[in-house]
Parts: sequence; C-alpha cells; structure tokens
Amino acid sequence: MKRFLSFGIGVLTCVSFHAQAAQTAQARLFCLSLRFQPGIYRGLLGDVTLELSTIGVNTPNGELEPTYPSPDHVSQFHMVDTVSGETIEDGIMNLNVPAFADANSNGFADFFEVSQAVSGATSTGTYDSPAGDNGLIGATWRRPAGSKDGTCVLRFTSRTLGPLGDFTHPFELIEYTGTMNYTPAATNVSGTLSLTQTGDGPSQLSGAFLFVKSGTNRFNQLELQPGVWSNAAGALTYTNDTFWRDETVLTNYFGYVDFDDGDLSTPNADYLTWVLSIDDSNDSNGNGIPDFSDDIGSANARPPLLTLTRGSTALSLSISGTVGRTHEVQEITSISQTNWSTVSSVTLTNDPQSVSLPLPLDATSFWRVRVL
Repeated sequence: MKRFLSFGIGVLTCVSFHAQAAQTAQARLFCLSLRFQPGIYRGLLGDVTLELSTIGVNTPNGELEPTYPSPDHVSQFHMVDTVSGETIEDGIMNLNVPAFADANSNGFADFFEVSQAVSGATSTGTYDSPAGDNGLIGATWRRPAGSKDGTCVLRFTSRTLGPLGDFTHPFELIEYTGTMNYTPAATNVSGTLSLTQTGDGPSQLSGAFLFVKSGTNRFNQLELQPGVWSNAAGALTYTNDTFWRDETVLTNYFGYVDFDDGDLSTPNADYLTWVLSIDDSNDSNGNGIPDFSDDIGSANARPPLLTLTRGSTALSLSISGTVGRTHEVQEITSISQTNWSTVSSVTLTNDPQSVSLPLPLDATSFWRVRVL
C-alpha cells in the first residue's frame, strides 16, 4: 500500500522590495597572481638574485600572473650576478602552481586559501631567454596554515649550461575577507562590501556592488555590473563578470573580479584577475535557495494554509491564502533533498481554493506551496 504524507507548510518570504531587510553574507576575495619577493641563490662565487615582473624586467613588480590553460602562470624574470652586476639570464618563465587539492571541500584550491597549509608541494615549468637559452624550472612551495606568506624555491636548469641555481623566494597570497551587506530585488541584488586584507589588518577594501539576475537562470546565475571599490591607494575599477551558484556548496556564489589595475602602487596595470566567493546562509523561506538570489514576494501575502485529501484517482490540495496571488505547488520524494519540482501553479480566485494533483508514483511524497 502506498502512503502519502502531506508536507503542508507555507515556507515563504513574502515582503516587497522596500520592506525587504538588508542581509549579510560572508565574502572572500583573492588574487590569482602571486607576489614574489626577489629570490637569492648563494653560490660559491657569490650571490645571484632573481626578480619577477609582468611590467618589464627593469621594473620588477614581483607578479607571477595567471595564464590559460596550461601552464597556468607566467612572468618575465631577470637573473643578476650581485658581484659583477652582470645579467646571467632574462626572459619569460611559464610555471604551474601545485595541483588542485581541496581538503576543506569548499570548491576552492587550498593553494589559494590562507587558511589551508601548503607543505612541500611541487610544480614544474619552463623558461626561454632572448639570448637563445631555454630550460626547465622545478618549484617547491611551502606556506603554513593561517599565513599569507610562504616560500618558493625555483630550480633553473639550462638545456645547454646545466643547473643555474636554486632561488629561494618569499611569496605572498593576496586575500581579503569580510562581509557583503545586500538587499535583494526582483531582478537584481545591490549592497556594499567591507573587506580586510588577511595578515594586514589596516588594509581595507570597500565599495558598492550591483548584481543582475539571469533572466533564464535567476537562482544560479548573476552578472556583476561594472563598478569601483577603494582601498588606501585609491579607486580600483572593475568590469562586468558572470557569477554562478555552486552546484555542490549551494550557499556559495563565485566568479571573477577583473580590475583595470589591482595594485595602484606600481607604475603600470598589474594584479588584474581576482576571484570573489560569496557565502550566504540566509534562507528566509527555507526553500534551499539563499536569499541572495531567491525571489522576492509581496508584503501583503500571508503564509498559506494547506490541506491534502486523497480521492480515488487524484489528490486534492486545498490552499487557503491571499486571493489574487500566485501559489506555486512544489513536490519532492525525500525531505532530505533540495531539488523541489513545480507541479502546479494557480492564482487564487477563492479562499480556500482546491488544486487537483495526480497520485504520486513514489511511495512517499512531500508537497509545499510557495507564494509569488
């Protein structure tokens, strides 16, 4: 015998845009570029330094910037004998960062999370010099959990000259964390963010933002509109980018933030590509969709009262609610799941009003009504 359970609740957030209270989500913004300090090889005949730059070998900015698809990072390099002052090598280096690992299962690479440790991870790359030399690069990375600062040892091996030395570089992850205060509307989400640089408390980043919801995938896709955020150095302008709701971590949204110039302290544009992670635990109507992208209802709609009865060939769902409002009937076969499916939609002309539902194929089914 089949048994039918009526999950008769009206889990709804029904307030107008003007009455919608501001919500707070957690945010983390991190740069996909790494900041390298000069590296040193201490040889028998004296020290050799190695500096990186993405804006010219004579203007070192320490940036190892992302490139796509593989190797995943690139920079110019300049290798100098500190005794003679002569250039030993310069050119372009292509280097992978360590392979993806996600110990905390949040969907982001541990390598780019200050909270996660990197211990003895290795990667490889290549280099090419305008003088005609080229070779291989090996890298070993270390960074303790909770620290933005780590150490990378770069081993250069020329195809013609052999080993050129092991260069020990301090490097830095650039990460900000904090909050995003937002107010959702029917087609967009607006608000302000306030972030603090990890490991550098006085460094703040703040400003307004606007996301526009996708017309075809409003719960899971939003477009960050161009804007400006500010830090102590000045105004950082960014362009539009698409953000997605994570299919596994359903409270998380993520996307790129592309600045026109991410580091105003250097003479040219650099440190351009960042990733913004938004974690929103607010779910006012309990439907599994964070308030950040959920639909907004109306202030004059009341939670519906539901009664489910079984007939010989169908079910009858009685909905007592606000006349004139659309009521969406949703069904699921397990209350532990989140993929509710819409089986009927009705605009009430009477209170109460009955909706006919087919007998479910599964032994157990649950229903709820959402007011639009």
